Amino acid sequence: MRIVTVVGNRPQFVKAAAVSRPLRERHDEVLIHTGQHHDDALSAVFFRELDLPAPDHELRLGGGTNLAQTARMLTELEALLGAARADGPVDAVLVYGDTNTTLAASLVAADLGVPLAHVEAGMRSFDRRMPEERNRVVCDHLSTLLLVPTPTATANLTREGLGDKVVDVGDVVTDVTLHVHPRARERAGAWLGARDLAPGGYLLATAHRAGNVDDPARLTALVGVLEACATPERPLVLPVHPRTAARLREHGLEERLRAAPGVRLLDPVGPLDFATLLVGAAGVLTDSGGVQKEAYLAGVPCVTLRDTTEWTETVDAGWNVLVDLDAGAARAALDRPVPAERPPLYGDGRAGERVVAALERAFGGA
Repeated sequence: MRIVTVVGNRPQFVKAAAVSRPLRERHDEVLIHTGQHHDDALSAVFFRELDLPAPDHELRLGGGTNLAQTARMLTELEALLGAARADGPVDAVLVYGDTNTTLAASLVAADLGVPLAHVEAGMRSFDRRMPEERNRVVCDHLSTLLLVPTPTATANLTREGLGDKVVDVGDVVTDVTLHVHPRARERAGAWLGARDLAPGGYLLATAHRAGNVDDPARLTALVGVLEACATPERPLVLPVHPRTAARLREHGLEERLRAAPGVRLLDPVGPLDFATLLVGAAGVLTDSGGVQKEAYLAGVPCVTLRDTTEWTETVDAGWNVLVDLDAGAARAALDRPVPAERPPLYGDGRAGERVVAALERAFGGA
């Protein structure tokens, strides 16, 4: 089999790390990196620390509006996929998640008549205001093979009339987490101590969603939530996404946040350092989809700064609470009792192998 894989941002690098290795053991993979995240802090360090093969083609297509970025990707990916087909048959295009990269690759594959396989298919927040929701819905309806992480995703796709394309492979992020989290726990004491942090004695926060950081009123409310949850006794650590950093500076909120008692702003961190911060945290505040799930896998209570989530199982299990940007609700959620049970919702760490097996069955591999 010959597969063209298209990735572009941090969560996709993590997911591809679970699949590319078993895929390349038996088949050919052409890896295209659109550069949606392209600097060292958001890209190169993930390839190094997760042992992800270097991309065959690396573009620099980050920045701009969602539409402008997707338009640039369409042109470049059409040329690259055309060139790949000129070198030999392409059995499928493989995409991950819900980004502009995913949308662009899906549209190009459909237009060129190449089968499309979607890892992490079927996730739904049912909030069409989110570009991620629109992207994943379009991708699913263009796909030939829908590789889902959970029974909930299967049910979502079945309701949309796509059940005959579904294969439940489990969650590829679990594969990577089971590899990275033990390393993170081993180094946590010394690594955190060097930064004057104690395991269980701080909160970890992430924020990057356009709906939270691009609107000045919501960004101000976000800053208020972080200020309200941080104390000198239980500091709040925020690795600042470049998008968020730019908006904080633009709206004059960076210095306010830096001056807040207990708030510590960090530059973006790589996957191992982030996992170390995560496994040592008393709780997580985030607007990321992936971090909600990573927190669950780490056994860390999560507070989601949105009013919807695609990872509904974490809420049902009591490990995640949706508070939007309500500071009082966030503080209450952080102080809630930790559930006694944490069922294995996201697979057994072999999802990458199941993805490859499903690709082989669908597209004629050995």
